[in-house]
Amino acid sequence: MEKPDIARAMNSNISYTLTSSRYGNVLCYNQTDVISAGDQKAWESAKPINAALPRLIYQLAAANFVYRVFYYTTRPLNLPPFVAQILCGLLFSPTVLGNTEVVLLHFFPYRFAMVLETFANLALVYNIFLLGLGMDLRMIKIKQFKPMVIALVGLVAALFAGYFLYYYPGNGDPDKIKAGCLYWSVALSCTNFPDLARILADLKLLRSDMGRTAMSASLITDLCTWVLLFLGFVMFNKQGIPNSMMPFSLVSTIVFVFFCIYVIRPGMAWVFANTVKGGHVGENHVWYTLVGVVFCSLITDVCGATSITGAFLFGLSVPHDHIIRNMIEEKVHDFLSGILMPLFYIICGLRLDLDYLIENTTANVVVVVISSCFMVKIVSTVICSLFLRMPLRDGFAVGALMNTKGTMALVILKAGRDSKALDVIMYTHMTLAFLAMSILVQPLLTLTYTPKKKLIFYKHRNVQNLKGQVEFRVLTCVHVLSNVSGITSLLQVSNPTNQSPLNVFAIHLVELTGRTTASLLIMNDETKPKANFSDRVRAESEQIAEMFEGMEVNNEALLVQTLTAVSPYATMHEDICTMAEDKRASIILLPYHKNLTPDGRLGEGNHAHEDINHNVLSHAPCSVGILVDRGMTTVRSESSSFQGETTKKEIVMLFVGGRDDREALAYAWRMVGQEMIKLTVVRFVPAREALVSASEVAVEYMKEAQVDDEYIYEYNFKTMDDSSVTYTEKVVNNGPETIEVIRELEDNHSIDLYIVGRGPRVETPVTTGLTDWNTCPDLGIIGDTLASSNFTMQASVLVIQQFSAATRQTAAKNQEHAGGGDNISNEATPFMNSHAEDEDDEDVQYQMGMRK
Repeated sequence: MEKPDIARAMNSNISYTLTSSRYGNVLCYNQTDVISAGDQKAWESAKPINAALPRLIYQLAAANFVYRVFYYTTRPLNLPPFVAQILCGLLFSPTVLGNTEVVLLHFFPYRFAMVLETFANLALVYNIFLLGLGMDLRMIKIKQFKPMVIALVGLVAALFAGYFLYYYPGNGDPDKIKAGCLYWSVALSCTNFPDLARILADLKLLRSDMGRTAMSASLITDLCTWVLLFLGFVMFNKQGIPNSMMPFSLVSTIVFVFFCIYVIRPGMAWVFANTVKGGHVGENHVWYTLVGVVFCSLITDVCGATSITGAFLFGLSVPHDHIIRNMIEEKVHDFLSGILMPLFYIICGLRLDLDYLIENTTANVVVVVISSCFMVKIVSTVICSLFLRMPLRDGFAVGALMNTKGTMALVILKAGRDSKALDVIMYTHMTLAFLAMSILVQPLLTLTYTPKKKLIFYKHRNVQNLKGQVEFRVLTCVHVLSNVSGITSLLQVSNPTNQSPLNVFAIHLVELTGRTTASLLIMNDETKPKANFSDRVRAESEQIAEMFEGMEVNNEALLVQTLTAVSPYATMHEDICTMAEDKRASIILLPYHKNLTPDGRLGEGNHAHEDINHNVLSHAPCSVGILVDRGMTTVRSESSSFQGETTKKEIVMLFVGGRDDREALAYAWRMVGQEMIKLTVVRFVPAREALVSASEVAVEYMKEAQVDDEYIYEYNFKTMDDSSVTYTEKVVNNGPETIEVIRELEDNHSIDLYIVGRGPRVETPVTTGLTDWNTCPDLGIIGDTLASSNFTMQASVLVIQQFSAATRQTAAKNQEHAGGGDNISNEATPFMNSHAEDEDDEDVQYQMGMRK
C-alpha cells in the first residue's frame, strides 16, 4: 500500500493523509487547499472544474490508448475482449504503475478520483442498458430441457463452490463478511452471454447442437445472476451489513419491474407506433430513450437496488421489433465501448493490489482457488451430460464456455468492493481468477474441440455428374437485396422438372460487426428469419426470403429454403462451404462483387465481397458459379426480355476447353427443353499453326481436348433433334481472334446471358495474348473479358468452376501450412492425399468423404 509521504510528495501545496486497511486506502485532504492552491496559473480563477476537465481528458486518452493496445494484442491470440479489459485496469493498479509519480501526478491524482468514478459509472449505466437492449427473452424456451438443467445445476454448483472457497482456510482475512460471500459466489456463477456468443461465432460453432445448448444455458444463467445480484443489493446496505429497509427495497423494486412490463413497454410500443412515420426515427426518439435510462436508473437507486438495475430493466422494456433499437446501437455503442468504458476498467484496476494479496495469501491457496473456480462448472456440466446422454466432449465444451466472464462479473465485484463486503484480498483474488478463466476458455476450445460430424458420401458435387432423375441442389448467396433478382432469374431458367427438381438453399450473408448484438447470432435453419434480428437486417432478410419464395408459385418442381448467416467477412466463406456440404449442394451461386449502376455500368464493387468469392472458389466442396448480373430481369426489347413467357431467351455458351468449360456446358444443357430458351454453343478450336507454335501448351491442350470431344459428342447426339439448340465451331489462332468472334455474336444477336467456364489459370492456344488484360482472376480469362464494360453493356455473365479434388487438396495444404482454423479442410486433407494420384478419376473424386 502507498505511504503518506509519497502522497504528499505529489504536490507540495496540498497535504494528504493516507492510511491503509484491508478495505483499501483512506485518503484525507483539505478541500480549501485544493481550490486556493490547485493547478491553476495565477491569472486564472481558482475553480476546481478548470483542473478537473484537463485531468479527465488525460485520463480518457490514457485509458483508451492502453485498452486499444491490449485489445489488438490479445485478439490474434483468440482471447475475448474481457482479457484486455482486465489487463487495462491491472496496468494502472498500485502493483504496476499505480504508485508511480507520473501516474499519480499527471493522470490519476487522488483528488480527482470522484470525477473519474462519476463518468465511469455513467458509462456503466448505459453499457448495462445496451446489455438489456440486446437481450431477447423470447430466445429462452422452457421446453428446452438440457439447457435448463445445465444452467441451474451449474449455477447451484458455483454458488456452493463460491461459499466454500470464500471461507477456504488461508484465503484472506479469517474475519469474513457474510455479504462478501454472496458477491463472491454470484460473481463466480455468472456467465457473460454476449462474449460467449462471439466465442462460438469465432469458432464456427453457432449452428452446432453444443453451441445452441451453451447459448440457451448462458442466457438462463444471466437472468438468474441478475435476480441474485438484485437480492444482494436489497439485502445489504453500503457497509456490507444487513439492510433494515430490505422489505421496502424488495417490494418497491418488484413494483417497478411490473411497471416496466405493463406500463413502460406497451407505452413505448404505442408511442413508436403513433409517432414514427414511414419507418423514420427522429433524433427526439433516441434522445427521450436515453433520458429514460437515467430516469429508471434513478428510480431503482432510490429503491435501494442501485442504478444499473433500472438501466437493465429499461433496456429489456424497449420493443424488440422496432428500428429504435438499431438506432441506439449505432449512436451509443461505439462512443461507450471506445471512449467511456475504458474509464470503468481503470476504476476496477485501481482497486487491485497484487502485493497485498501475496503478503496475506500463499501461492498454494491462490492456485487452489483459481483452479477450483475454473473446474466447478466443467465438472458439473460433464456430470449433467452423463444423465442427459450428451457426448462427454460436448459436456466439456459447454462447461468451459459457461466459464466465460465479461463486464457483468466486474460489476458484481465492484459492487461488493464499494459496499466493503469484499476486501482488497478477496476482490483481487477473484479478479485474477476471472483473468485466468477468460484466457483459457477460447484457446482450450480451439485446441481440443472440433464438431463431430459424420462423413458424407455423395457423388453429385457438380452439375456434369447429374444424370437421369436426380434432384439438383443449389446453394445461393446474396449480400444485399439488389443481388436477388439476377440469381432468381437464373434459377428460373435452370429448368426444374418433376424428373429433376430444383432444391434451392438461399443464404442472406450478414457481416458480424462490433455492434452486432448477441441475439442476432442465434440462427435456425428456418424458412423465415426470426424476430430477434435488428430491424434493418430482419426487414431486408424478409424481403429477400419473399423474393426467393416467390419462385415456388405455380412450380411444383422447385423448392426454396431461406437462411441468414451472420459472420465476419474474413471467415464467411467457411460458413458457405460448410452449408454447401451440409445441404449436399452440387453448385454454389455467388453474386459478382460489382453491382450494376443506373447508367448500365458496373460500379467499383465491394472488395470484402470479392475476397469472399475468392475464398469460396478455393475451398468449395462443390462447383461454384459467379453471376455478373447486368439486369437479367430488365425488359430490353420484345425479343430479348427475360419477363416474356413466349419470346426466346438468347443464351450463349462459350466453350474453350477444360474441366470448367465442361461444367459450364452441363449447366447450359440443363436449360435445354424449355420453350423460352434458345441455346447457342460456340466451341473455339485452335488452328493447326497455333498448335504447332504453342509446343508444350499444345500438349496439355490436346489431353483435355480428347475428353472435351467425348462430352461434346454426347451433347450433340442428345440435342440434335432440338431446334432451339445450335452448335458451331470457330477456328482461331489466338486470343484476339477469339474476342473478335465473340464480338460478331454480340453484334448479330441480342444475347441475354453468357455461360463460360472459369478455365485454366494458364494460357491455351485460343486465349494467347489475353492474360495480360485479366483484371479479375476469379472470372477467368474469357469471363473477365465479357464482364468488362468495354465489351458488352447488355448481357449477363455466368462463370462456372467445376469441383475438383486437386482444388480442395491445395486449399487444405495451404490451411495446414498456415495453421488456420479451417477444420473442414484440415480434416479432409489425409483422405484427399490418399487419392491425389487419382484426382482425374471423376468416380474417385465424387466419392470422397466430407464432414457433414
